[in-house]
Amino acid sequence: MPQQHHDWLPEQRTTEPAEGVFFVEGPASNWVIVREGADFIVIDGGYPRDVVHVLASIRQIGLEPAEAKAMLITHGHVDHTGSAAHFSKEYGTPILCSPEELAHVRGQEKHQVTLGQVLRRAWRPRVLRWMLHVIKAGALTAEPATEARAWGADELGSLPGSPRAVLVAGHTPGHTTFVLPKANAVATGDALVTGHPLSKETGAQMLHPMFHSRPDAVGEALKCLADVDASLVLPGHGPALRMGIGDAIATLSTA
Repeated sequence: MPQQHHDWLPEQRTTEPAEGVFFVEGPASNWVIVREGADFIVIDGGYPRDVVHVLASIRQIGLEPAEAKAMLITHGHVDHTGSAAHFSKEYGTPILCSPEELAHVRGQEKHQVTLGQVLRRAWRPRVLRWMLHVIKAGALTAEPATEARAWGADELGSLPGSPRAVLVAGHTPGHTTFVLPKANAVATGDALVTGHPLSKETGAQMLHPMFHSRPDAVGEALKCLADVDASLVLPGHGPALRMGIGDAIATLSTA
């Protein structure tokens, strides 16, 4: 089991922006815990060496990791699937993703930034720091969630928070956002973020184009969320944002 970073404490990085919804800002990517009574799910799971942080954040709010009803995966990038294999193997937790993303989450396909794309930009201090963190976080030795399976709409609706999936392809072929209607919130994964180690800005934004499998499609796909009734944005990178998701998307076209 990886050791916890001494400067990352779950009580300092875990907030409850809506009742029963806990937003955890990991060292470089975020995850969400949705609780109803003693039942809970986790949305995404950080890098491989963030497993210890995911477990600590669950215990911080009085829950046991082994009792998770499911881990929902927005997409198959290693900074979001890093603890999925642990949950699957250790606890038998169902790992659920969209049908279009299943091969990616299982490690049968890759849709990610290439080493060449990163190295061409490694002279930039922000890129170099990010690249070093990625390596230390275990990205190069990540274990895929080979037992992952595709969710069904009825199955999702029966889970804590009654999540509803909205496919927002472009970042990856099956990238999914999860609307949490009871909390008036949406977990956006990497479709829309509010910060990133490579970005100098905070607030609603999109990742650098090199991170998208189809940079030309991701902006258009994001419009699928424009009419969603959600006033709390829970991104895969950056702080939570109290803004209507439609308004957040609108700022992207004028930024």
